[in-house]
Amino acid sequence: MRSSRLLSILLLLQSRGRLSAQALADEFEVSVRTIYRDIDNLSAAGVPVYAERGRDGGFQLLDGYKTQLTGLTAGEAEALLFAGLPGPAADLGLADAMADAQLKLMAALPRDKRESAERIASRFHLDPVGWYQHAERAELLPSLAAAVWTTQRIRVRYESWKGMVERDLDPLGLALKGGVWYLVARAGGKPRVYRISNVRTLDVLGETFTRPRDFKLAAYWKVWAADFEARLYTGRAQVRVTALGLKRLGASAPAVSEMAQRTASRPDRAGWRRAEIPIESIDHAASELLKLGAEIEVLGPPDLRSSISAIASTLAALYAKPPRKRKSVPRRR
Repeated sequence: MRSSRLLSILLLLQSRGRLSAQALADEFEVSVRTIYRDIDNLSAAGVPVYAERGRDGGFQLLDGYKTQLTGLTAGEAEALLFAGLPGPAADLGLADAMADAQLKLMAALPRDKRESAERIASRFHLDPVGWYQHAERAELLPSLAAAVWTTQRIRVRYESWKGMVERDLDPLGLALKGGVWYLVARAGGKPRVYRISNVRTLDVLGETFTRPRDFKLAAYWKVWAADFEARLYTGRAQVRVTALGLKRLGASAPAVSEMAQRTASRPDRAGWRRAEIPIESIDHAASELLKLGAEIEVLGPPDLRSSISAIASTLAALYAKPPRKRKSVPRRR
């Protein structure tokens, strides 16, 4: 703990310049006397740190001194500042490690570049969760991350759409997509993807596995995600849309937006355009397209048109009647 604090003090002085003993004591939650002992130990180790007295005084490194502990160039440190996602880091149990890493990143920059880096950290924030959504709770994520780091084989009870299953897995990596964490793990000799919020129990089996040398997590995820989207949209629908309807389709799933824009015809005299869009299923498409109201007309397939017509007829009948009055219930005395 003391050696870690000495290193952190060194990096703080390098990245922030002069700091008082009280400021350092508050930073590390120790006494001022402990900070003075730490400074003496740094000096004994050959670090050129000196003190200036007075109200604005404090400890400071000799001008020009710079530790090379981080091994990062200025450009690399500036770029990595954009990777500091505090939410996901906390999910993984790495909040403290993230703070230490950012400190080292700042220490890697020369003095004339630190101001620019601090502007990056204070003016750019990355939020991976979509609007009106919340990041899923994933209580088992830190334990899964530990199994990934140490290549430990695990046994999970997993709730899929088919029901509850039990699997022995070789955890290969973790992926964060739209605020949702996924586990990529080998089962039956092949990598598969599991939504972590659906993992009900986790047991570490106490044995390691050999990680495939040719497995690249980012490359696998890119191929898997594209294939998942292709399998998700199993059909096509032909539609007529107004300009507003086409705009609203553009705010839906990327695959729907892209196909709608690519296949859209020239507008007719009334401003309507014909287009084709991918759909998951008749029921899902009907509920999604009804959100566009009278800005869209489904031309095909016939099953989808009939489904929307039936729902619209039910709604029309429902709203044609005045709302039912709530019956008053006599209060008991």
